[in-house]
Amino acid sequence: MAKPPLVAHVIYSLSTGGLENGLVNILNRFPVGRYRHAIICITSADDFSRRITAPDVQLFQLHKREGHDLGFYLRLWRLLRQLRPDIVHSRNLAALEAQICTLGLWRTRRVHGEHGREIGDVDGSNRKYLMLRRGMRLLIHSYIAVSRDLQQWLISSVGVDERRVTQIYNGVDHQRFHPGTVKPLAILPQRWLEHSDIVIAGTVGRLTPVKDQQTLLRAVAALREQDITLGKRLRLILVGDGPLREELVALAETLGLGDVVWFAGDRSDVPELLQAMDVFVLPSLGEGISNTVLEAMACGLPVIATAVGGNLELVRDGDNGALVPVGDPDALAARLGELLNDEARRARAANNALQFVQDHFHWENTVRKYQYVYDNLLDRSAGSAAGGA
Repeated sequence: MAKPPLVAHVIYSLSTGGLENGLVNILNRFPVGRYRHAIICITSADDFSRRITAPDVQLFQLHKREGHDLGFYLRLWRLLRQLRPDIVHSRNLAALEAQICTLGLWRTRRVHGEHGREIGDVDGSNRKYLMLRRGMRLLIHSYIAVSRDLQQWLISSVGVDERRVTQIYNGVDHQRFHPGTVKPLAILPQRWLEHSDIVIAGTVGRLTPVKDQQTLLRAVAALREQDITLGKRLRLILVGDGPLREELVALAETLGLGDVVWFAGDRSDVPELLQAMDVFVLPSLGEGISNTVLEAMACGLPVIATAVGGNLELVRDGDNGALVPVGDPDALAARLGELLNDEARRARAANNALQFVQDHFHWENTVRKYQYVYDNLLDRSAGSAAGGA
């Protein structure tokens, strides 16, 4: 019996992040026997790789050095010829150039996914990057965009034929992320438990410039000055780690938030931490489709997010949360105060958020659409795979 086709997923690294979380969720849910999968890390993988539960997923680390590393391209070229994948699926700009190494593999089809842009190109207008993307579109057979915003940008700015772009939303694991019956207060810092009436805002994400947690800290400081009563009750949780941790801790101390903010770090109990919050905040400078927004909504939280990218497709201002301008701590403080001071409004927004995500976002639907893209590229019918779908 012929082996199922092999999909080689090329990513920059396999560590905590929305793109990586999405990839792992998709692989873990793919129908067994429909496709084989390999993950090729341009740099490296860490303990996050243990979240892969799908059988026989190969993992390769090529340890590319910073800057120009011609040896990396040679290693990738050799690996691809060893694997002979049927599909090479690169994700985001950092992995796009890797598709050059597929030249000469005549049967290999090329997929590229756009999941969001980094700090140097949050609006997708960087001329150098646009030139690269426009050149590489000649090689890519099919594109996947995680938001309608990214889909339209690929068509209008990069110049990709709309027939080659498929928009697929990420899903949510509703068994893991759901509203709690009782707030799990025991996981909170002990000093917070001395007060029975605290309200908690929080965010989840890498501590990197594009996530702009600085604006959230400044908004909380401003709100505490403007509303002393609320300020005494307000607490903030920052879940995640990254290169800006020390800088953010120092800023929190400077703003007088030392006892108010908890830097929780990378955690395995994110659902419980979300259940402990009253409002979720995403202050990013740019977003594709945020997994953390979807997970917060699935836990029954209203969401305040910046009015950028895919956030506009998830957060409906005044319905399931609020939208605020990028980098505006005063606007963020105002909307945060509105929700935290009005329990009835907060409950309505929370219920609307939960209903919205339950109606539209499921990993099973996401996987089915990814499989459809792969099947179309290889001209496979639903029953043609070894082991079936």
